[in-house]
Amino acid sequence: MTTIRLILGDQLNLNHSWFQELKPNVHYLMIESREETDYVRHHIQKIAAFFLAMREFASQLTALGHSVIYLTIDNPQNKKILEENLSMILRQRKAERFEYQLPDEFRLDQKLSKFCESLTIAWQATDSEHFFSSRNDFAEFFSGKKNYIMENFYRHMRRRFNILMSGDQPEGGQWNFDKANRQSYDQKVALPEALNFDNNVSEILRQIRESEISTIGNIDGETIPFPVTRDQSLQLLSYFCENLLPWFGTYQDAMLQHHPTLFHSRLSFALNVKLISAPEVIEAAIAVFRKQQTKGTTKQNQAGTISIEQIEGFMRQILGWREFMRGLYWAQMPSYKKLNFFEHDHPLPSWYWDAQTDMNCIRTAISQSLNTAYAHHIQRLMITGNFALLTGIHPDEVDAWYLGIYIDAIEWVEITNTRGMSQYADGGMAATKPYVSSANYIHKMSDYCRSCRYDYRKKTGNAACPFNSLYWYFFAKNQDRLKGNPRLNRVYHTLDKLENREVIFHQAEQYLQNLENL
Repeated sequence: MTTIRLILGDQLNLNHSWFQELKPNVHYLMIESREETDYVRHHIQKIAAFFLAMREFASQLTALGHSVIYLTIDNPQNKKILEENLSMILRQRKAERFEYQLPDEFRLDQKLSKFCESLTIAWQATDSEHFFSSRNDFAEFFSGKKNYIMENFYRHMRRRFNILMSGDQPEGGQWNFDKANRQSYDQKVALPEALNFDNNVSEILRQIRESEISTIGNIDGETIPFPVTRDQSLQLLSYFCENLLPWFGTYQDAMLQHHPTLFHSRLSFALNVKLISAPEVIEAAIAVFRKQQTKGTTKQNQAGTISIEQIEGFMRQILGWREFMRGLYWAQMPSYKKLNFFEHDHPLPSWYWDAQTDMNCIRTAISQSLNTAYAHHIQRLMITGNFALLTGIHPDEVDAWYLGIYIDAIEWVEITNTRGMSQYADGGMAATKPYVSSANYIHKMSDYCRSCRYDYRKKTGNAACPFNSLYWYFFAKNQDRLKGNPRLNRVYHTLDKLENREVIFHQAEQYLQNLENL
């Protein structure tokens, strides 16, 4: 029986059960799709990384003896529509069966479900075998509960998979060491260089140009530094655990102009295309932590060692937020994509696409992303996302920008973090309060304010940092929606006593009318 198995561009899991046995009548189909390159404008490095990772994966499968059908973006037979490509291959190969792994994007899930309903041959969908939880575990866990609370889900996952547990209690005596993981960078701590790879994408760049695919961002030369194979991903994971994890938790919220990655792993692309799995990332990190424990070298912030604060902070990102966001996505799509709690409707300022703004924090974060297709989570949340929320940008525009500019952005993880946590457009499903701040937070956690024409200390006047007046204006404008939130009691108590309120609000209104020139 001739079987065609579809592998999507984010399903590059060599350990999947599909590939553990050679079957001569099974052919694996991979497609570089114009639908995927064109549904938003993607960063040039993002498209190049996906295509190269896919091609490397196809080569690995072929080397292992599997039969692979691969349609490059410039293949004359490659149709622009997924269903047309599938129908063509099924017909050409006289297939009697079609199989696919469940997609992580609702859009593709619906496409493939509908396509299979039209088939006259047998078909089957199987799990991608990547995540800790299934699509429906989240909805089942929160069934009958009033709110989605990540901490509750995280503790459930810790217990369920027995990760950093001592019996039924968390190792270290606390579930969450977040309060220890919010420090600004201490210059006494050495910053290791990021581990980069020299992956040549010259041929792919030529094909992208000749196919006239519209992209954003820049590429330095013809190489990309991100891992595009499983071996490279494992190298990066090992490098992170040995060199960066000892300080990751402490400085995970810090930002620096001239060292954008700090102690972050940069594993998100490899994880999201499934070159490595979430369980093996956690296992590798804990293995190094345990190794150091046996040597008695796991005190907090002891140079070169991993303390409980560091390992828990990292694990919470993978086991907590990542699984929580995926569960939220499948519990709430497709309605989630239309949520707009604040009814924001402003367009995204044009300088989100070229970084031509005098606000140094935003100029730094955006120019970094345009050049590298990367920003760490606080740059996304508290710089570009913070400003978009304070200025009332429509969530659709914010989603499209985030989905396009970051190499690791796939809708299931992008939209819940952007429309949810960053923009609070879901009214509090992903986050318990809006994540906004004045300039004081940015100054505390970064060195951006030192070389900015705006003064982070001023609320009003020509040199006043826009974040200050916009912050108070946002809470005043949305008082009816937010004042009942207990996490905002202190904010509204301060707002009630704020001096020069009308002057500050007028300053904010002037900025809102002049966003393009900030």
